Amino acid sequence: MDEKGQTDASRNIHTSSTDDRLPQNTRLRRLVDAVTNSSFNEWYAERLFTENILEGRPYFNGASPIPDTEKHSPSKLLQCHRKVRYYEQNTPQEGDSPQGLFWIGSEFEEAIIVPYLQETVTTDSTYVRNSLWIDTQVPTSDSDHVRVKGVTDPAIVDSDGDPILVTEIKTTSSLGYLDGPKPHHKAQLHAYMHALNSEYDRSIQDGLLVYGSRDTLDVQAFHVPFDDQFWETVVEWMAKQTQFREYGELPPADPMFEWECGTCPFRRRCGEHDGKYQDEGFTGLLPGVHEYRKQQLVEYFDAYPDAKLTPTLAEKYPELASEHGVYDWECGSCSSTFPHDRIDGGGSSSPPLCEDCAANGELSELFVPRPEKQIVGTESREPSEH
Repeated sequence: MDEKGQTDASRNIHTSSTDDRLPQNTRLRRLVDAVTNSSFNEWYAERLFTENILEGRPYFNGASPIPDTEKHSPSKLLQCHRKVRYYEQNTPQEGDSPQGLFWIGSEFEEAIIVPYLQETVTTDSTYVRNSLWIDTQVPTSDSDHVRVKGVTDPAIVDSDGDPILVTEIKTTSSLGYLDGPKPHHKAQLHAYMHALNSEYDRSIQDGLLVYGSRDTLDVQAFHVPFDDQFWETVVEWMAKQTQFREYGELPPADPMFEWECGTCPFRRRCGEHDGKYQDEGFTGLLPGVHEYRKQQLVEYFDAYPDAKLTPTLAEKYPELASEHGVYDWECGSCSSTFPHDRIDGGGSSSPPLCEDCAANGELSELFVPRPEKQIVGTESREPSEH
């Protein structure tokens, strides 16, 4: 064992022996208190970061690159234009992360569906490929084009590896409410079929959507033949999204599906939560809002290095505050500014009062710069209070 190994071992022994001398109740409390949601999320994020490097996927760590104006991901098709633009611009997400659902979906596909297809669906002349890359230009009605790029779910292929049937695998909480493929999943499968039909010397006109219950592991499959009229709707969606990108516009909050607002990680920023904020742009943190996870903030800072924390989040994540800085409190009446750690109230639901105005017998609330004012170079609107 080298010197470093001896040092680490000695440290572990020392820690263990120190804990052994603590009262049993204190030791037990330390163990119980160590298991928290925040510590788990930090552990899992670090594990995923390391795994991406080990597997040669360092580009998965940190913020996603902003896509070219004409490029579209199959997984985002037919969803709310505004929500997709927020994702594309690395806008800070609020609330719970869908990472757990992604992991469950991936495990269901790789550990259950692929072996199932291999053992019960394929024949002596057909096989299963885990995925196929697609990258295809799609003509639009205005004589221009958009581009679909991504990777499919498992596909049934022939002995040459050419596709015969492409699948899309989804997990859901329950199969009971399903009476057919969800439109955005159907759009994703159509993008695969269109691209494979263009890239291979054969007609790909059939797909299979497989839904699996996360609770029971029951499955329900839907045969999806290619529908030219439906595909025109998808192409129109891509052309419209490309237009929003080209003009740098914030699309209207007009989702095609009612469920989107309830699960959207930008619903406060959009204005669908409580109306306190409305139609906010792509950058900046919402003052007074606690619902940002640490990993989401790390990715936001990766995309926007000049960004800082709000006082509310500085209390929640002091280590990020030390690394990235914190926006000052400002007074709209006397224009005074105060460092976040001088004012008690960052974690309160009500903004604190200005000390200078209070000394003069006036009551004036402090505010933090609105999201569009937080990063130099972003689109500005009229200032408003906290």
